[in-house]
Amino acid sequence: MMSYSKKTQSILEEIKKEQAKTRNKLWKWVFKGTLVLLPLLVLSGARVVKMVLFDRDCGNHIKRAADANTVEMAAKEMRIVVSYLEENKMMEGYTSILYNTPDDDVGFWYNNLKSSLDELEKVKPETTQLERSNILLKLRETLLDHGNDGYKVTVPSGISVFPNNIFYALGFFLFSIPPLFFTYRLWRRL
Repeated sequence: MMSYSKKTQSILEEIKKEQAKTRNKLWKWVFKGTLVLLPLLVLSGARVVKMVLFDRDCGNHIKRAADANTVEMAAKEMRIVVSYLEENKMMEGYTSILYNTPDDDVGFWYNNLKSSLDELEKVKPETTQLERSNILLKLRETLLDHGNDGYKVTVPSGISVFPNNIFYALGFFLFSIPPLFFTYRLWRRL
């Protein structure tokens, strides 16, 4: 084992103390940073959960109705969709926050889906196969949009958190301010 002079040992002890202080400061900043970001992370997590639940309980059923090979299968899926929208009071309003645009109109979207279900339920056993195919084709065109990435379900943007869109937007805005101040303070100390 190496032996150091008393002066060297005191310098080493001072260095260890300074390292410990620096580690403590670093952990305090990490803890504060986590606390500042926590509300934003919780809000983001809640939005993701709402999106997954909407897709599971409604969005995927719209896709299944569009992909159905028979009128009966499509009608069954559309009943689930319309029932979900009615249970969750997604029958009118807008998903937009600052200004209303036609593609954010929940009422139009709901009425379109309800009309599609009504059309499917009007089909009688004596309806010809050609008429059934035309109804399914019209339904597919109503339920899906074609974009650069292929077909996607037609839904107003932000529908998964409707009618709480303002709450989420305001929450993201307000909870983003503390991390900005925290980052500024941290940057000023470096």
